[in-house]
Amino acid sequence: MSGIVVIGGGQAGASLVAKLRKDGYDGAITLIGAEPVPPYQRPPLSKAYLLGEMEVERLFLRPESFYADQDITLRLGQSVTAIDTAARTVSLGDEVLSYDQLALTTGSVPRRLPAAIGGELGGVYGVRSLADVDAMAHEVREGARALIVGGGYIGLEAAAVAAKRGMQVTLVEMAERILQRVAAPETSAYFRDLHRGHGVDLREGVGLTRLLGDGHVTGAELTDGSRIDVDLVVVGVGILPDTALAEAAGLAIDNGIRTDEQGRTSDSHVWAAGDCASFPYKGERLRLESVPNAIDQAEIVARNMMGAGVDYLATPWFWSDQYDVKLQIAGLNRGYDQVVARRGEGNSVSFWYYHAGQLIAVDAMNDPRAYMVGKRLIDGGKTADPAVVGDATADLKPLLRA
Repeated sequence: MSGIVVIGGGQAGASLVAKLRKDGYDGAITLIGAEPVPPYQRPPLSKAYLLGEMEVERLFLRPESFYADQDITLRLGQSVTAIDTAARTVSLGDEVLSYDQLALTTGSVPRRLPAAIGGELGGVYGVRSLADVDAMAHEVREGARALIVGGGYIGLEAAAVAAKRGMQVTLVEMAERILQRVAAPETSAYFRDLHRGHGVDLREGVGLTRLLGDGHVTGAELTDGSRIDVDLVVVGVGILPDTALAEAAGLAIDNGIRTDEQGRTSDSHVWAAGDCASFPYKGERLRLESVPNAIDQAEIVARNMMGAGVDYLATPWFWSDQYDVKLQIAGLNRGYDQVVARRGEGNSVSFWYYHAGQLIAVDAMNDPRAYMVGKRLIDGGKTADPAVVGDATADLKPLLRA
């Protein structure tokens, strides 16, 4: 019994095996996950789950019984130690499993603080896994002093949860502004004001020199020379594609596991999808860190493992929840040369990104209509007159008929 083996029990892996069965694959399927729980949603970990508003079972993408009902073998709490592409086997320690086809949905790993600056002290956490959040839960309490390292979406979401729990929150971002890598100054300014309005001590252009403490963190020394008292540190300084297994197996790596348009790696019997995979996109290579990409790409790979031969055509979109604000992002803003603001009621606003007159992305804060219109325009390869977009009294819907 060989069949299909999937390494990685996250969103992409769960979507891939479910799609295989849905589309009629009747061979053996084995899903291997390093964590001891069934595949689960990651976005609520640092929000509803950490706030105590969601039970752990509600995190699960599907009940564990689903996999048994679909004759999918779950190997949980187990790590693959090696892949032999010539023999078509994977090793779990001393055990060896053979495969006809292999899918890598290994996801990503968080960047950690070096031990030399206190990264291994107690009270220092990432927010990537269920175990991470469970470990920090008892330290997230009213009045405690939290330091958030990193002003990307992960750090900002963690800061919002800490502030909502009544903690004293300091957030440091080494770059000149929060969200510098992923958003325009206008979006950065919106979220800067939002967090400061909720009492967060947000410091831009300030990094971490080292953490202080004997066993457990008690303070931090910052690059501006200041020191702060700290009870808890949350590290949100980005993630890296988990390519270790693929690289050791000799597969091509290019900002992730390199795949073709259909999700096939440099070995014809091995596929990849999700955070770990880079793929051709509009004349370049792209790797997307998002739930929608994990689902869509994994389902295309499942179809292609069954011989469909279809290309993956990514339509990037993302979201982030902070306090009472839902940010929805359509498209990719890389290379923008113009940003147009559209003001809505209250704290709703959207920022529209253009390159050479072409609409390429939209950031919409509490403005689902702007997001919907922008996404449909971008997906359809259309643009929108900046003068119309910037006029808050103008109806956006006619843009879809242009």
